[in-house]
Amino acid sequence: MQIAILVYDRFTALDAVGPYEILARTPGAETVFVSPRPGPVRTDRGSLAVVADRAPADVPHPDVLVVAGGPGQSDLMEHEPLLEWLRAADATSTWTTSVCTGSLLLAAAGLLRGRRATSHWLALERLAAFGAEPTGERVVFDGKYVTAAGVSSGIDMGLALLGRIAGDDHARTVQLATEYDPQPPYDAGAPHKAPAHLVDALRARSRFILT
Repeated sequence: MQIAILVYDRFTALDAVGPYEILARTPGAETVFVSPRPGPVRTDRGSLAVVADRAPADVPHPDVLVVAGGPGQSDLMEHEPLLEWLRAADATSTWTTSVCTGSLLLAAAGLLRGRRATSHWLALERLAAFGAEPTGERVVFDGKYVTAAGVSSGIDMGLALLGRIAGDDHARTVQLATEYDPQPPYDAGAPHKAPAHLVDALRARSRFILT
């Protein structure tokens, strides 16, 4: 089994690293990072880079495709070579997945038309323009398509998918090994829970970071 994680300039680190930490523990799987420009790929903060060893052409038939999100997604919405690779990889994948605004890239490639999907809450309604049905759920399965909401939800997506691939007990073992037992100090992780002034402030800035 080959798991391909797509990253690009100004992706969000946890969008890729969260699912990687979980899915790389799939028995017998090879996990590779893919980028339109192989080599060190900088995150949206600029101070961290991951090395993508493969170009899309090097990974024509991944079994699992994971598309990370982040501000750099905006620059790729009309990048036809990348969108064509997404379509070609999806044609033979067992699972096609995304985290955060990575779902917008899947949608731009035409892969989510008529499907329920999610994204970061600031970008969620943009899915409708591509024929997808936006839902505010944290992780959404629709056939072989699995989309996760913002950033940290990629860990949940990874565990849910790992359970489908390797069984519930293996997924539980990985959850235990990674000590994924969220107990956040604040209950402000979703717009319907957070103080309204914080939601408004982030929404006002979203035009620049999640378009």
